[in-house]
Amino acid sequence: MILFPADSAARDAVALVFNTTMMTIHLIKLAVGIESADHLCQVQQQRMADRVAAGGERLSYHVTRNFPRRADELLNGGSLYWVIRGVVLLRQPILRLDKAMDDRGRPACRIVLADDRIAVRPRAFRAFQGWRYFPVSDAPPDIGRVSGAEERLPENLREHLRTMGFADQPLKPEGER
Repeated sequence: MILFPADSAARDAVALVFNTTMMTIHLIKLAVGIESADHLCQVQQQRMADRVAAGGERLSYHVTRNFPRRADELLNGGSLYWVIRGVVLLRQPILRLDKAMDDRGRPACRIVLADDRIAVRPRAFRAFQGWRYFPVSDAPPDIGRVSGAEERLPENLREHLRTMGFADQPLKPEGER
């Protein structure tokens, strides 16, 4: 299997050499223990700060047991879509896939993610274990960036509106444009 580089120029050069047309695929994952998109941002930022304080890299990543077999397609513009409380709410572009070790010293995959958290049109998604491949054709459209610090309606109201299908874009307090 050929692992294509994350850099688009290098990836295009490899594709020309091998005369291939690469497809894109995404991953989808449950954000277990996460209450909202803002909460995911806070948890990721805190974990990154803890790693930096311990002398580690300033990276946002998720460690998983299995290395994706379709790595080349993931690195061709793929994202990790997060399911929060039964609803797909946001995605993070995948920058690279690193071989790693888990907490018990077993082989694992570190999915390195962009700091950008992009809100998508909310869509209900049933629970599952681990991660799944998520075809581009099934991915909900983007609706904006999530910073983790925006003023919004109370999360329980936003969650209720999302599950009813009314929140197609970020909600802001009245009077704000």
